[in-house]
This record gives sequence, C-alpha cells and structure tokens, in this order.
Amino acid sequence: MRRNRNAPMRVSNSGANLSRRTLLRSAGWVMAGAALAPRVLVAADTISPVMTKLSTYMGEARNRELPPEVVEKAKRHTLDTLAAMVSGSELPPGRAAIQFARAYGGEKVATVAGSNVLCGAIEAALANGVLAHSDETDDSHAPSQCHPGCAIVPAALAAGEHFGVDGTQFLRAVALGYDIGPRVTMTMGGQAVMFKDHRSSHSIAGTFGAAAAAGCAANLSAQQMRWMLDYTAQEASGIASWQRDTDHIEKGFVFAGMPARNGVTAALLVHGGWTGVDDVFSGADNFLQAFAPEANPSGLVEKLGERVEVTRTNIKKWTVGSPIQAALDALENLLKKRPLNPEQVQKIIVRLPTSESTIVDNRTLPDICLQHLIAVLLIDKTVTFRSSHDVARMQDPATLRQRAKVQLVGDEELQKAFPAREAIVEVTLTDSTHLSERVHAVRGSAENPMSREEVVAKARDLMTPVLGAAACNNLIEKVLAIESVKNIRELRPLLQRS
Repeated sequence: MRRNRNAPMRVSNSGANLSRRTLLRSAGWVMAGAALAPRVLVAADTISPVMTKLSTYMGEARNRELPPEVVEKAKRHTLDTLAAMVSGSELPPGRAAIQFARAYGGEKVATVAGSNVLCGAIEAALANGVLAHSDETDDSHAPSQCHPGCAIVPAALAAGEHFGVDGTQFLRAVALGYDIGPRVTMTMGGQAVMFKDHRSSHSIAGTFGAAAAAGCAANLSAQQMRWMLDYTAQEASGIASWQRDTDHIEKGFVFAGMPARNGVTAALLVHGGWTGVDDVFSGADNFLQAFAPEANPSGLVEKLGERVEVTRTNIKKWTVGSPIQAALDALENLLKKRPLNPEQVQKIIVRLPTSESTIVDNRTLPDICLQHLIAVLLIDKTVTFRSSHDVARMQDPATLRQRAKVQLVGDEELQKAFPAREAIVEVTLTDSTHLSERVHAVRGSAENPMSREEVVAKARDLMTPVLGAAACNNLIEKVLAIESVKNIRELRPLLQRS
C-alpha cells in the first residue's frame, strides 16, 4: 500500500536510534573512503627539478651504456664485495646470517653466498649484506662515510636473481647504487651525520644505494623510482651506537644487512604495485627536513652522470678497519726502505685523525685493533686475512711484547685533512735512530688505486679456502667478463659451497 506523500511521517524511538547508528556508520565509511581514495582524488605532489632529474637518471640507468673505465671499476668492486661475502661465511656474523636465512626460509629464488641456502630475495639481501661486512674486508667511500658495496652488491644480486637480469644490467644496477647512496649522505653533511647527529651514515647511504640498485634490476620507471625513494626514506634508519658492538654482528646488520634488505623491500613493493609520495626530498615533512634541515637538495644530483661515485670508492688492500689502512701502508713502506727485526724497535707512534683514532684504539677484535695489527706487521712483515682474524694471537706473548711498544695518537692536523685517511708512523730504534713515514693516499684509494691484478689476488686469497681453487678462479673469470652472462643466476653454483 503506497503511503500518502502529504501525510506526516511517524517514526518510533527505536527507529530513530537505528537511523542515528546508520548515519554514524555511513559517516565512518565516508571518512575511511576518503583516506583510501585513489590518487586522482588527491592533489598531486609538486615534483621538484631535483627529483625530476634524479628519478629520470635512475629510471634510465638500465639502458644507459657505461664508459669503459666505469665498467672496469664496477667489476672490481663487485668482485671485491663477492669475495668479502664468501670469506665472511666463515666468521661469526656470517654464520649467524646463514643460520637466519636457513631458518627464515622464503621462496627459493636467491643465493646466500658461501652456503647451500636458497631463499627469498629480501632474506638473501639481508644475509649477504651481513656476510659482506662480517669483518673489515669490503670497500669504503670516504666523502660520504659509508661502505657502499656491502649493501649495494647484495641488493643487486638478490633483485637480479629475482628478476633474472643479465650481467650488463646487473653491473649497471651496481654502478647506479654507488651513484645514489653516497650522494644522499654527502648532501646530509658527510661525517656530521654520525659525529654530530649520532645517526649511522653507513646505513642511510647503504639503504638508498641498495634501493637504487634493486630498482634498476626491477626495471622501475622514473615514476616508480620516485615512489621507491619514498619507501626508502621511510626505511632509512640506524644510529651510531654500532660503535659499541663488540662482536661485529650488529655492525654487519647496520652497515649492510639492514640497508640491503630495506632497498630490496622498497623496490619489490613498488614493482608489486604500491604507490607513494611523488617527491620525498621536497614539500611538507620531507626526508631532508626530518634528517638534515640545513641540507641543500641540489647535492642529490650534483654532477650526476659526470662524477661517478664508484670511481671514488676505495678497495682495501688490507682486510682490516679503514682507519688502520694508512698506518699499515706507512709501516710497510718503512720496512721496505729499512728491513728491521722486532728486537731493533724501541717504540712506534702512530698518528691518525682524531675522529678515526678512537674507532681502532685497543679494540677487542683483531681486525679493528690498530696496536695489535701494527705488531703483527712488524713480526710477519705482512698482514693477511687469516692473521688479521686470529683472535687467539691477541694473547700470544710474542705479539703482546711488540704491541706494548705501539702508541696511538689522535692528531688534529691530520683531522683537518679528513675524510682523507692519512697516517704518520714514527719508529724509534734501540740505537735511538728515528724513522718516520707519512701516507697521504692509501693504497686502494681513488688517488692510489689497486691494479686489477691486486684486486684479483686479494679475492683469490679470500675465496679459495672456502670455495676451492677451481670454483674461485671460475667466479673471478665470470665477474670480469660479466657482460657475457645471460642470467645473473649463473653465478649461483660458483658462489655456493657444494
């Protein structure tokens, strides 16, 4: 029966309550719908010229041919990092990383080096990152205060295996990671990130570098790179408390495992369809405003495409902490000029930049203890991977006798040259002869680079005990001719233990 439209409408109290509940429920759905509204209903972000240049450069990287000298440097740093991963598998942080990857599982698409484990790309990136920085074997980028390779190469490898990229795209992804990650912390202020703000420059640079490498492997467009950078910024973390880590496990996570994992995660999220903020480096509540308010965003693209950061990255001659490199160079130079036996030495004074001296002063780990390693070099006339990781030798009476002669001094004059890692070694002999050597450019630095032969020799020394001579040689040949690799998964049987 149709109601007369002119008749008054009678509503019961229960009906009124129901109507109010319906209205409130409807209002809730309206608000929720607004929050989940498609991007087209929200005013688009203004994309700055810096972000336009940066994301375009990143989106085009997979198709951009690299100059021959950049190709060569990227190969050497890839080989150096893979060697650090393999050798790290026998150290406590590496064993912990492999145990994590084996227990956590995931889809079996990516390799964990130095093991027989296959797992998901995110887990593999984390594990291989920790492997790469299980000790102080991996490369370093002084202007940005980071170790780029240990996060970037594992991320490129994990994402590369996930998407089945060829060797050329893998190498371009690696080179892009080096270009992007260090620029972020250089823009933020370099060493000030850690010394003034107590953040870990290593993890921030590593996270952005790993994301760039993974995004390149994932074939992300310029627009997708912008969204990926947004998620990368949300993941940027790490504080300088890593300096109190006595086992190097947390340090391996902060420098490498976490950044590699974060970078791959950001790339896979966006590849899977996630969207985000179009420009996380400008506008309200942007990354630089939160982390470095005084930073000039133009630093993110300064000489981008002209100054290639992988060519400014150091490969370590010595498998020890970066602040110790120049000191070992200086003592080795002295011993070449005047061969000495330990009994002839009365005292050794080592001068380092003040900010560096505290990092390596009488540490409990042999590879980051300057006094111990100077004693080892004085006795052995060299420092190898095995001797620099021989914990028992730190209690050896003969080594302790020489270590007692070593004094470490933080030098303000050398600090002025930082981030250049200079060192002065002064040796006083028992006959009162005084010898002195200053190193301005560490062997392996951009100013004094190692040759291909030196990098190969280092890699062979690190990997042969783990993989065997044949697999080690095959892996080295494969990496140095990586353009011929059709699918980066071809490295898997060479990286893993049988």
